[in-house]
Amino acid sequence: MIIKPDNKKLLYSGRIDWSNPEEPVFVFPCTSLGMRFTGNILKICVKNNNAYWDNYLGCIIDGKQLSLLLPEEGSITLDIKVEPSEDNEHEVLFFKRQDACHEITIIKIEIDDSGRLLDMPAKPSRKIEVYGDSVSAGEISEAVDFTGKEDPEHNGGYSNSWYSYAWITARRLNAQLHDIAQGGIALMDKTGWFNEPDQTGMETAWDKIHYNKALGKIMEWDFTQYTPDVVIVAFGQNDSHPYDYMKEDYNGQMADTWREHYKAFLNGLRVKYPEAYIICCTTLLEHDIAWDNAIDEVVNQINDKRISHYLFIRNGYGTPGHLRIPEAEEMAEELCSYIESLGIEAWF
Repeated sequence: MIIKPDNKKLLYSGRIDWSNPEEPVFVFPCTSLGMRFTGNILKICVKNNNAYWDNYLGCIIDGKQLSLLLPEEGSITLDIKVEPSEDNEHEVLFFKRQDACHEITIIKIEIDDSGRLLDMPAKPSRKIEVYGDSVSAGEISEAVDFTGKEDPEHNGGYSNSWYSYAWITARRLNAQLHDIAQGGIALMDKTGWFNEPDQTGMETAWDKIHYNKALGKIMEWDFTQYTPDVVIVAFGQNDSHPYDYMKEDYNGQMADTWREHYKAFLNGLRVKYPEAYIICCTTLLEHDIAWDNAIDEVVNQINDKRISHYLFIRNGYGTPGHLRIPEAEEMAEELCSYIESLGIEAWF
C-alpha cells in the first residue's frame, strides 16, 4: 500500500516546505514525520539534495534508532526492517539528523497491502523554537568517545539532532520544536563559517525555509504556521570568525555593530512573537566571556520582562569540541529547570 506524504494520518513537525503538498521538503534539523501502522513492511522513498558531507536520514522504529545513508543526489527507496510484534502494530519516526548541508524531499511511504495507518497522538500544545548554530543542531553529538575533547575527523556521520540539547529539552518538556539551527552560522552576514567566503548569517536565514544558496532558490517562511511560547536564541560562538573582535576590542566599532544587530534581531523576534518568552544564551563550547557580556548588555538595554539571558554552569568552558550526548543532556537539564521557573501561563 502506497502512502502519500499528504496523508492526514501522518504527523509532521518542524519548519517544512509545503509548496508542493505531495512532496514536502525537510531542511532543518529535528524536522520529522511520524506514523503508526500495521504489518511488517515499511519502505520510504526520499530524494536527497546535497551541499556537503555524507547525509543520513534518522529513523526510530519501535524504539530502535537507525541511521540511513542517503545518496549524494537523487532518489532512494529505503527498506526498513520491521520486527514482528504481538499486536502487529508499529510506530516509526523519520527525522532530519543534520542541518542544511542537505535537504530531503519525502516522495512516498509503503506498507503491507493488507496494512493500515493508525491514528497518531495529538501534538503537544507547548511550542519551542530555537535559533542557533551547530551545537543547537546536534552536530558531532554521537562522538561520545570524544566527550570533553576536540572533535574527531568526520564527514557528517556523528551528527544527530535527536541528541541536540534543543530536542532533548523539547522532549523533556513535552513540547513541539522548530530547530532553526545551522552549523557554522553567526549572527551577521560575512562572518562565521557557513557558506564561507560569502557567509550567510542568521539575520538573513532566520525568516527563511530555504536559505542555503548552494541548494537552490531562497524562500521565505510563513510565520503564521507556528507561534512558539519559548524562543531560545543561541549564537555568539561562530561570530568570532574570522576575527574575535568582541574579545580584542569590546568597545570598538565592530563590537558595537554586533550588539546593534543582536538587538535588532531580538526586536524582530518580538514583532513576530509578541507574547513569547525569549531566552538568550551561548553554550558549553569554549568561547570568550566577552560574547556573553555583550548579550547581557543588549538584554538589559531592551528591558523586556520576557527577554532574559541564561548562563549555564559551565558556560563557555565545558568543552573544546562540540557537545556530545552527555553534555547536551547537561545543557538540557539546566534549560528545562530555567524554562519551568519562568511560569509560562500558556503551559499550565
